[in-house]
Amino acid sequence: MYKIFFKERVVFLTREVAPLMSTDFDAVLKYGNQGELKDFINRFGADERLRTAIIYHHNAYDLLQNFRACFVNLPAAGGVVWNGDRSLFLGMKRRGFFDLPKGKVERDETFEEAAIREVEEECGISGVQLSKFLVSTYHTYKIGNKHIFKETRWYDMIYLGNKQPIPQTTEDIESVFWIDPGDVNTAQDQTYPSILEVMKAGGIICK
Repeated sequence: MYKIFFKERVVFLTREVAPLMSTDFDAVLKYGNQGELKDFINRFGADERLRTAIIYHHNAYDLLQNFRACFVNLPAAGGVVWNGDRSLFLGMKRRGFFDLPKGKVERDETFEEAAIREVEEECGISGVQLSKFLVSTYHTYKIGNKHIFKETRWYDMIYLGNKQPIPQTTEDIESVFWIDPGDVNTAQDQTYPSILEVMKAGGIICK
């Protein structure tokens, strides 16, 4: 199953509908063809009264690729960055919201390379080490008339240095700071649903 976020709203892509029947949903589609899928996406995107939708198909991965094909794709990567003893992780305030370091994958760059580069650029540090893959998140938005599908791959990382992080203000980052996982209650209330998914996958908050 995949979750596609439209800001605060979500579309579930799934092979089996039954496990989601306990979820409150406003629209459902059995995938038949790309034309029907595009119409469904457009209706969901335009009508903010629709908070949750389900699209199902016998192959959830194929469904994700068909969904992706309805958008301009923008790959990105980022990380949950821990200090040496894994007691603190790097958080940031970006455009008034709690966020984690991430950014666009450049041409001829792997997701892993992009994750390290973006973390180091956005936090003003160097020598970040990648530990393991955590999760992929998916969300959509518009830039002018373009409908963007953004897949972000997230990684667990370690920073063993002692340099104080510095925000990359050109990316609208207001501050970067170390935070104790036990002190994330306020952050949970001031962040995006996709970031909550990453924090769950990283063991920062409970599922």
